[in-house]
Amino acid sequence: MAAPPQAATTETALTPVSASASSMERGDLSAAAAIDHNESTRWGSGFTDDQYLTLDFGKSETITRVHIEWENAHATQYLLQVSDNNADWVTIKSVDNSQGGTEDLSGLSGQGRYLRMKGIKRSTQYGYSIIEIQAFSGPPAAPQPGTDPQQPVQVDLSKPGVAVKPVTATSSAVENQGMSAAMAIDGKLNTRWGSTSEDGAWIQFDFGAKTPVGYMKLVWENAYGKEYALRVSDDGQTWSQLRYVSAGKGGTEEFFNLGANARYIRLQGVARATQYGYSLFEVEFKTPGSDNTLADATTSALKFPASGSGLAALPAAAEPLETLQFTLPDGTLVTRFGARGLARHGRERGEEWNEIGYGPNETVDAVTGLPVDKGPGNYLTFVAQYFKNRTWGFEILDNSRVAGVTKPTLTVNQYNTVDFLPGGVAFFRGFDRVGVTGYGWMNPGELVDRNVAICKPVPYPANGKLASADGVNGACTLRVKDYPGHDDLDANGFPNGKNIPARPLVVGDVIEVSPSMFSTPDGMAAKGDSGGVRYYSAEWIYVVGSGLKPWYGVQPRLNSVPLPEETLSGGQGSVSYNYSDNGLFMFQQPHNNAGMQNIQRFVEGRRLVHTNFTTGDHNEPGNDRYLQAVGLQGPRFNQSACIACHVNNGRSVAPTATNQRLDSMSVRVAMLNAAGQQLPHPQYGSVVQMNAFSTSGVPQNWGTNVNVAGFETNTSKLADGTVVELRKPTLAFEGAVPAVYSLRAAQPMIGMGLLEAIPEADILARARTAPDADGVMGVANFVFEPETGAVRLGRFGWKASKATLRHQTAAALLADMGVTSAPYPNRSCTTDPAGCAAAAPQPGISEADLQSISRYLALVGVPAQRSIASGFPKGVAPLDEHRVDAQQVSAGAKLFQGMRCAACHTAEMKTGSGHLFAELRNQTIRPYTDLLLHDMGAGLADKLVEGQAQGNMWRTSPLWGIGYTDKVMGNSSKVGYLHDGRARNLTEAIMWHGGEADRARQRFQNLSKTDREAVLAFLKSL
Repeated sequence: MAAPPQAATTETALTPVSASASSMERGDLSAAAAIDHNESTRWGSGFTDDQYLTLDFGKSETITRVHIEWENAHATQYLLQVSDNNADWVTIKSVDNSQGGTEDLSGLSGQGRYLRMKGIKRSTQYGYSIIEIQAFSGPPAAPQPGTDPQQPVQVDLSKPGVAVKPVTATSSAVENQGMSAAMAIDGKLNTRWGSTSEDGAWIQFDFGAKTPVGYMKLVWENAYGKEYALRVSDDGQTWSQLRYVSAGKGGTEEFFNLGANARYIRLQGVARATQYGYSLFEVEFKTPGSDNTLADATTSALKFPASGSGLAALPAAAEPLETLQFTLPDGTLVTRFGARGLARHGRERGEEWNEIGYGPNETVDAVTGLPVDKGPGNYLTFVAQYFKNRTWGFEILDNSRVAGVTKPTLTVNQYNTVDFLPGGVAFFRGFDRVGVTGYGWMNPGELVDRNVAICKPVPYPANGKLASADGVNGACTLRVKDYPGHDDLDANGFPNGKNIPARPLVVGDVIEVSPSMFSTPDGMAAKGDSGGVRYYSAEWIYVVGSGLKPWYGVQPRLNSVPLPEETLSGGQGSVSYNYSDNGLFMFQQPHNNAGMQNIQRFVEGRRLVHTNFTTGDHNEPGNDRYLQAVGLQGPRFNQSACIACHVNNGRSVAPTATNQRLDSMSVRVAMLNAAGQQLPHPQYGSVVQMNAFSTSGVPQNWGTNVNVAGFETNTSKLADGTVVELRKPTLAFEGAVPAVYSLRAAQPMIGMGLLEAIPEADILARARTAPDADGVMGVANFVFEPETGAVRLGRFGWKASKATLRHQTAAALLADMGVTSAPYPNRSCTTDPAGCAAAAPQPGISEADLQSISRYLALVGVPAQRSIASGFPKGVAPLDEHRVDAQQVSAGAKLFQGMRCAACHTAEMKTGSGHLFAELRNQTIRPYTDLLLHDMGAGLADKLVEGQAQGNMWRTSPLWGIGYTDKVMGNSSKVGYLHDGRARNLTEAIMWHGGEADRARQRFQNLSKTDREAVLAFLKSL
C-alpha cells in the first residue's frame, strides 16, 4: 500500500503572506524585503533598540526552526516570539551575545499565526537589518548517511544505468488539477506539475518498492527551485537527505552518483526563484551504472620524510632578480621601484572631507553627528587591463651623501613601456594649503628639456648600473633641487600669514612622490591597446639620503611621514596606511618597495589568480580573456579561480549556516588501510572536489558535496561573567563518509614570500626538545619537494606540509581546481602519489604561468600595524580602520607578551639574504608565527596526519593582517578563524586554544574586561 501523500513528517519551509515592521530606515528597506529570497535586498529599521519585524503566515503554524541572515547591522540581543492575534506574544527563544551573520535557531517549539523578531540591543549605531528570515515547521531530515554508491545495492557498474520509472507521483497542493504530480513523469515535455505559491511545496515519487537509483534529471519550467532538498524514505514518513541544492539555476538539472536505495524520493522545496510555485516539466531516473556512478581509483599513501635527516635548505640566489637600491662609487644613492596605473588618489575616500568651515565635509551627518559612509574611494583597486602596458619603473638618484655636495639634487628617471607625456610627477604634499585633502602637491620637478613633447619608451636598466653615465636619460629626466617655499602654519595646521622660503634639500627631508601615467591614444594603439590612456599611481614617500619608507598621515590634513619601524609588520615593504576606504583590497597590494620590473611580474601573477581556469575569464570586468588558461581545469574541482576561495586574497567564507555547501573551503580526507595507515580516499583522493562539468561544459552534480550538517556548541565563561558560545561545524557528506576528514579554510595570501625567505636554521632554533614551563614545545614538519625529492622544511599550509610557494601553488591548483602542473603532472597524483611520476602527463598550466603565480605570492605585501592614530582634521570622521586608541593597543601588546602568547606567535623574525627577490632580503618582520607545529588540544584535533603533524598539531598561524580580516572579506558575518573557520571572532578563536596553548588561554580567560579589550585592540591593530 502506498504511503499517505501528505507525509509531512519532515521539515517544511513556511511561506509568510506578508511582513510588517515597527519602522523602516527608508522606502527600499521595507519588511517585505526580508522575505523576498533576494540577497541584494534587506529590511532596515529605525536607529533605536526597540524595533521589530513580524511575519504573518495567514494561519496558525508550528515553528521549529528560524533561519536569519543579518546584514552587518545586527542585533546582539533579541527575542523570537509567536502570537495568534499580533497582540499577545509568547517568547520561544531569547538570544544573547549574537554574532550576527547567518543564524540557524533550531529546536524551537512555537505555535502561532505570527512570528516576531523583537530587538533588544543593537550591535551598531544603526538599526537592525535583516537580509532574509525563513521559518520552518517539522523535524529536520536525518543527515545524509553518506551512502557509498559501491556498497548498498547489487548492480552492475560496468554497464550504463537503465531508466527506471516511479509507480506514482504525489505532491503538496497544486496550482490547478491540470498540473498534477503525475504530469512530471508522463514522458511529455508539454505537460507539467505546478505547485501553489508555497516555499515548502513538495513532490514525491513512489517506486513501489526499494529501488536502486543512481541518476535523476529535473527539467524545470520557468518557475524553478532556488533552494531545495532531495530526500529519500522507505516508508514515506521518516526521511533522510540525499542532496541539498542551495543555488538552483533552473533549466535542466542532473544529479549523478546518487547511490540511493529507497522506495520514495522527494523534492522538498525551501525557496522559490519566482513569485509563483515550483513547476517541473519532467523528472527522470536511472539505476546506478558506469555512466552515472563514480568508480574507485588506485590509492597510495602521501609521502613524507620520517625525520629531518638530510634536510636541504632552499637554494640561495647569488643575485636578486632585480636590484632595488645601490650606491655609486661617489656616494650617490640610487633607488628604484615600480609603479602601476591607478584610478584615483590615496586620500580620496567616498566622502569629501575638509576642516569645519573650509569646504564640504561629508564624513559626518550634520543632524545626527554620526559618521557617514558613502562607499570607498578608488585608489587600491585595479584598473581594467592593469596587467597590460600599465606599469613602469621609477628611479631616483640622490647625491645628498656625496662628499662636498652642499645643495643636493634628486635626478628622477622613468622607464616607461609606452609613450608618456612629459612631467606627470608631483612632489611634496601641499600640506600648507587648506582644502588640499584628497590630493594636492607643491612641485612638479624640473624637466631637463621643457620643450620635449613626448617621452618615448625607455628600456629598463641593468641591475646595479645606470642607463646613462651621468644619470640623465634624456629630455624627460626630472630634477628636484629645493624644498619648496610654503606658508607657515599655526598649531592647528592653518596658515599664520608667514612664509617659509625655499631652501636646499637636506638629508632626512621627507618628500611625497606621486607619479602618473599620461599616455596618448596613438602611443597605446602602437602597442595594440585600445584602453585608457590616463592614470594616476600610488603615493610614496622618499626620505632624502635613505630611500622609500611606508607612510601614514598626520596633522595637518593627513600629511605623510614615515611609519615607525615597530609598525612595519612586513619590513620595509609594508603597505602604507590606507585612507581611501579601500580595505577590501588591502591584501592585494605589492610590497611598498616592489621593483621596476617586479611590479609587472606582480600584476601578471595577479591576473592568473583572478582567472577562471575553465573559461579563461577574469573575475573583474574590462579585462582580456586569458586564452592559455581555457580548458585547463579537470572534470572535477572545487572552484575555478584562486580568488574564489581566497576572498580578496584573504580567508574563505566561513561555515555559518546549516546546509551551506563548503566548496570554497577544502575538505581533506583519508581512508584507513588494514594497518591503520592513512591513504587518500578511493573516490575523493586527498581532497573532496565538489563541482563538475560534463565534456560539453554543462555543470553536473556528482554527489560529492560536503555541507554543514549543523553545529556542536558549548559555552565558556570569562572572568567578568561574559558567556562565550563556542561552536564548530559538523559535516554532511552526500557520498561516502571517509574514515578521516578535516575541513580547512583558505588562508590569507599576504607576506608569504617573507616567510619563504626566513632561514631554516632560525625556524629550527625555536623548536624545543623539552616543553617549557607552560608545556610549549614546537616541532618542525619536513616534506619532500615534489620534483626533486629533496627533504625540505615545511612552512605553508595548516600543518606546514608545503615547503615553497611553488609547492603550495602546484598542490592547490591540483587539489582545489583540478589543474595539473610540472610538480603534479597528472590528476591521479591526488589519489596515487606513488604512481604520480610515472603517470602520463595531462595538459596543465605552463611552467611560465606556474612561476608567475608563485612570484605573485612572493610579492604580496603586508599592511603596516595600525597602532598609532592618524591626523584626521578636527570634525572629520576617521575611517573605521583608523579608529585607534594607541595607549590601549600598547597595553594590549604588553599583555599579549605577558600571557606568553608569543611563545608560539613569535613577534619578530628576520629574513635571510639569498631570496630571489631583493624585496624579501634582510627584512625585520613581525609575522607573529614560529612556523612550527604545536599540539593545540583535543578540541581542535582533526585526526588527519601530515608528516610530523599528528591530528592534534597545527602550524602557528601568522597574525599579521588579522585586524583587516573583516574589511577584506567585505562582510564581517562571513568571517571565520581557525583551521575550519569555526570561530566567529577573535575571542572565540582564543578560547578554542588548548594543548600547549592552554595556559595562555587561561590567562586570557582570567583577564578583566578592560585588559581583554586591550588584547583584542592589539590584535585588531595588526
